[in-house]
Amino acid sequence: MQSHHRSEMLLAAILSSAAGFVDAVGFIHLGGYFVSFMSGNSTRGGTALAEGNWTGFALAFGLVAAFLTGVVSASILRRIVPSRKRMAVLLYVTAALTSAVVLFNLGLGGWLAPAIMALAMGAENVIFERDGEVSIGLTYMTGTLVKMGQHIANALTGGEKRLWLRYLTLWLSLTTGSIVGGFSYLALDLNALWIAVGVLVLAVVFNGWLRLNPPRPPATRVVL
Repeated sequence: MQSHHRSEMLLAAILSSAAGFVDAVGFIHLGGYFVSFMSGNSTRGGTALAEGNWTGFALAFGLVAAFLTGVVSASILRRIVPSRKRMAVLLYVTAALTSAVVLFNLGLGGWLAPAIMALAMGAENVIFERDGEVSIGLTYMTGTLVKMGQHIANALTGGEKRLWLRYLTLWLSLTTGSIVGGFSYLALDLNALWIAVGVLVLAVVFNGWLRLNPPRPPATRVVL
């Protein structure tokens, strides 16, 4: 994350807020299961199995499978498109989330809409990728909080003073998105996802602007 320009961090914050929004909507809709937090679903699936709750077990690991499918399909997409790889994945995520809410409104959603939501969230994590590895995780914050704590410790012991703020921004973005998503679901049901689609469209436009206006490298100071 350190190597990303501030404009890219702003894009990441927008996308994290969308992820928090979608996860909150999915969590309430599914009665306590997640569409982006797969550690939680893995734990819920394991406890459901121990309790003999086969429906909960199937739901939890079905969402895990959908999320993984999103990661795999978006990674393949990045490899087959010749250019504008980030834009391609952004459009894929936006289309997937749009299809989920359209299916819901057609009465065809059922368990399919949440599965597509999980697929979209898996794909979103591939938006920021360098050298075949995810450089910014957008839908999960445990690692982000760990890194933030490490950089706070660095700041307190004489290291870089402000790097931890990047991780704080991501966490706040996802948390704020989840708060708005929760209230939006209570008012709009799964139609609240149209708000997340709008945020993703904003991210697509902003990413296009970044491509046309790439960040300049910092000026090099010459000492005479």
